[in-house]
Amino acid sequence: MKVVVVESPAKAKTINKYLGDDFVVLASYGHVRDLPSKDGSVRPDDDFAMTYQTAEKSSKPLKAISDALKGADHLYLATDPDREGEAISWHVLQALQEKKAIKDVDVKRVVFNEITKRAVLDAMDNPRDLDMDLVNAQQARRALDYLVGFTLSPVLWRKLPGARSAGRVQSVALRLICERELEIDAFVPREYWSVEVDFLNADGKKLTARLTHVDGRKLDKFDLATEAQARAVADRLAAQTFSVAEVATKPAKRNPQPPFTTSTLQQEASRKLGFGARRTMDIAQRLYEGATIDGETVGLITYMRTDGVQIADEAIDSIRGVIRSEFGSEFAPAEKRVYKSKAKNAQEAHEAIRPTDARRLPADVRATLQEDQIKLYELIWKRSVASQMESAQMERTTVDIASGDGTMSLRATGTVVVFPGFLKLYEEGRDDAAKDDEDDLRLPKVSKGESLNRTAVRPDQHFTEPPPRYSEATLVRKLEELGIGRPSTYAQILGVLQERDYARLEKSRFIPEDKGRLVTAFLSSFFTRYVGYDFTAELEERLDDITTHKIDWKQVLRDFWAEFSTAVDGTKDLRVSEVLDALNEILGPHVFPPKEDGSDPRACPSCEDGRVSLKVGKFGAFIGCSNYPECRYTRRIGEDSNGIAEDGPVMLGNDPETDETISLRKGPYGLYIQLGEATEENKKPKRSSLPKDVPPENIDLAIALQLLSLPRDIGNHPETGEPISAGLGRYGPYVRCDGKYARLASTEEALTVGINRAVTLLAEAKSRGGRGRTAEPLKVVGPHPDDGAEIKVMNGRYGPYVTHGGVNATLPRDSDPEQVTLEQAVELIRERAAKGKPKKKAAKAKPKSKAKPKAKTAAAKKTKSAPGKGGKKSTTAAAE
Repeated sequence: MKVVVVESPAKAKTINKYLGDDFVVLASYGHVRDLPSKDGSVRPDDDFAMTYQTAEKSSKPLKAISDALKGADHLYLATDPDREGEAISWHVLQALQEKKAIKDVDVKRVVFNEITKRAVLDAMDNPRDLDMDLVNAQQARRALDYLVGFTLSPVLWRKLPGARSAGRVQSVALRLICERELEIDAFVPREYWSVEVDFLNADGKKLTARLTHVDGRKLDKFDLATEAQARAVADRLAAQTFSVAEVATKPAKRNPQPPFTTSTLQQEASRKLGFGARRTMDIAQRLYEGATIDGETVGLITYMRTDGVQIADEAIDSIRGVIRSEFGSEFAPAEKRVYKSKAKNAQEAHEAIRPTDARRLPADVRATLQEDQIKLYELIWKRSVASQMESAQMERTTVDIASGDGTMSLRATGTVVVFPGFLKLYEEGRDDAAKDDEDDLRLPKVSKGESLNRTAVRPDQHFTEPPPRYSEATLVRKLEELGIGRPSTYAQILGVLQERDYARLEKSRFIPEDKGRLVTAFLSSFFTRYVGYDFTAELEERLDDITTHKIDWKQVLRDFWAEFSTAVDGTKDLRVSEVLDALNEILGPHVFPPKEDGSDPRACPSCEDGRVSLKVGKFGAFIGCSNYPECRYTRRIGEDSNGIAEDGPVMLGNDPETDETISLRKGPYGLYIQLGEATEENKKPKRSSLPKDVPPENIDLAIALQLLSLPRDIGNHPETGEPISAGLGRYGPYVRCDGKYARLASTEEALTVGINRAVTLLAEAKSRGGRGRTAEPLKVVGPHPDDGAEIKVMNGRYGPYVTHGGVNATLPRDSDPEQVTLEQAVELIRERAAKGKPKKKAAKAKPKSKAKPKAKTAAAKKTKSAPGKGGKKSTTAAAE
C-alpha cells in the first residue's frame, strides 16, 4: 500500500482517479502545524529554536493519514510545488513522526506543476527527498514575521494606544498607501489650456489638430496658463488660413505580453474582471485543483503561485496548433516566443500560469464551470494563447499643419492597425494612464500643400491631477517592482491591511484609515530602517538565497535580530510626548489643513486661546485642546463631510425644559447627540448615539429631542399589565416588555410605534422563540463552491451572519448584509470552520455542601467592592 498526501480534498479526489488501487490519496487540509500565537514560540537566545503546535483542525486529517500508514510501505508527500508546499510536507512528516506513525515506511517528495494524469504519473516516477533549503527558507520567513509582530506590536500598544499590530511586509505596503495619500493631500492643482482646431479636407472629411507652435516657439504644457491667453491665441487662429505642411507615415509594431505570473494575473483580473487579489487566488486554486470534463476530472490550469514567465516546449507547440486552427497560420510567428522575467528577484522555478491543455477552449468548459471560474479561465487562456501569436502591425501617421502667415503650427496624429496579430484575441488592460486619443484613430487622406477648411476653434481648460491612489492591481505591481513580497504573499498582504482597519477599499482604491496613518508615521519616525523599501527588498533576496543554499537560514535570523532588537530596546525610554511631537510634525498637513480664510488651522474652535494637537487616549489618537481640562474640546482625526470633525460640536438648540444646549458631536465610536456640557457636578451628560439610518444632515432640534427621550414608555401590555417601552440598542431599534424583545424596522418606528403594533411584534417574536429573529434569510448569497448548498445571510441576536452547513460566521460590523458577495461569504465560512465551533463557557461548579461560608477577609471585601473592567464589579477574590 502506498499513501499520497496532498493539501486539499478536491486535489485528493482528482489524483486518486489517476493512480491505481494500490494508492490511497489523503488531504492534510493545508498547514498542519504553526507557531503558537504567544511569546516564546521563537527563541533568539536559544539559536532561534522554534516551537510548533499542531492545529486543532489538523488532528482528524493527521489521524486518517496515520491510520492509512499502518501496513503501508511508501509515503509520498505531494503538496504544492513551492517553498510553502515543501514546508507543509515537512510539517506533515514531523507530525507523523511525533505520532510514531513512520515505521519501515519509505518517505519521498513528489511535485507536479499541473494536475493532469500525465503530470501526476510522471511525478510519481521521479520522486525525490525533501528539499530542506526550501523548508528552511519558509521557516526563516515565518520566524522573521513572528519576531517582528511579537516584538514590535507591544511597542505600538504602549506608545500608540489603538494600534493593533505591525508586520514585516504589511507595514511597508501600508507606508506606500500612506505616502501616496500625503502626496494627494499636498497636491495643488494647476490650470492650463490647450487649443484644438477642426478642419475639413478636400473630400469634406474631418481632421482635428492641436496647436503646437506659436510665433516659431514650441508650446510647453503651461504656456497657455489662463483663459485670456488661450482666447487670444484662438482669435488669431480664427483669422488664419491653413494648409498641410508635412505628412509622415511610419510603420510600428506591438508585441504580445508574456503569459501570467501570480502578480500579473492579480493585476489583470483586477482591471478586467474587478476581482480582488484574494478572490482571484481562490478561483485560480479551484481551476488548478480540477473540474470534471466529459466524465474525467482534470486540472484546468498550471500552478498559480509563480514568478516565472516561461512555458514548457510541448505546451507552446499545443498553443501554436490552436493559433493555426482557430485564427489561421498567418497569426502564428515563424519562431516560438521565449520569455524571460525582467524582475531581478524572480525564481522562475515554475512555469507561467497557463491552461493545462490549450485545446480546451473556454467555450468547451463553460457549461461545467461557475461564472467567476469561466471568466478567469478565459482570461488565462487568452493571455497564454496571445503570448505566442504574431505581433500587431501598426501604421502611425503625423500631419503637420501651418497657418497662412507661418506663425502657427498644429499637429494631428493617428495610429491605424494594419494587421491585428495578437490584438485579435487579447489586449492588456491599463491602470491609471488615460487611453491615448490617438489610438485606433484613422486620419483622412491628405497631401502636402493641400489647403484645409477650418470649421471650429476650441480652447479647452485643463487642471493637473494628483497621483492616483493605489488599486489592488497597482499596489501589487509596485510591490513587485520594489522586490517586496512573493507570489504567495500578495493577496495576504492586501487582506491584512483591510482586516486590521489600516486601509479600506473605496471605489477599488486604497484609502488609508487614520489608524493606518498613525502607525506608518510612528514606524517611519522610530523604526525607519524596518519600513524602508530597500531594506525589505534586500531581506527578501536573502530569504531567496536560502533556497539555493547560498546562506544559512539561521544566519539570516541572527543578522536581522542583532540590529532589530537593539532598535526596539532604544524605544523603551521613549516618552509619549516625543511620539506625539513626531506624529504632529508628519501628519500636520493632513490633520490641520490650511483654512481658506487664512486663520490658524490649530486654533481651538471651542475656547479663545487654546491650540489643538494630536493626543493619545485609551481608544487611540484624537485631537484635543491644549487648555484641557478647562477646555474639553475633542474630535476624531480625519475630515468629516458634515463639517463636524473640523468645526467641533454642532449646536442644534436648547432643551425647552432645562434650557441646556443640545449638540451633535463626534466621539471615538461615531456621531452622538448630547444634552448640556460635562461639569464637575454632571460628569456624564445625557447622550444618544446617532443611529445608522438617520443621516447627520437631517438632524434638527426636534429629532434630537426625540432621540434623547429614548427609551420611551408606550403603555402597558393589555394582557399582563407590564409596561412596554421602545428604544435603541446595540443591535438596533426594539420594543421591550417583561424582558422580551422584538426588533423594529427603523429608528423612525422606535419614535412612533404605538401600543397595538408593539403588542403584535412582541407576540410574533414569542412565536418564533427568539428576540425578534426571523427564520427568513435577509439574502440568499448563492451556492457554496464545494457542495452547491445555498449560503444565506441571516439576522441573529448579535447581528447579521452568513450560514452554510451548520457553520455560522458573523459579518464584519460595518458591512451591509445586502452587499455581501459569494466570495466574501465563502471566505468567512471557511475561516469560521477552520477555527472550529465556539467553545461553550464552562458551567459554574455547584457547592458540594450547604456548609456556612467562611467570613470574608478584609482584602476579599475590598476586591468585591472595587469596580472592574467595563464598570462591572470584580469578584476575583470571592470566586470560590
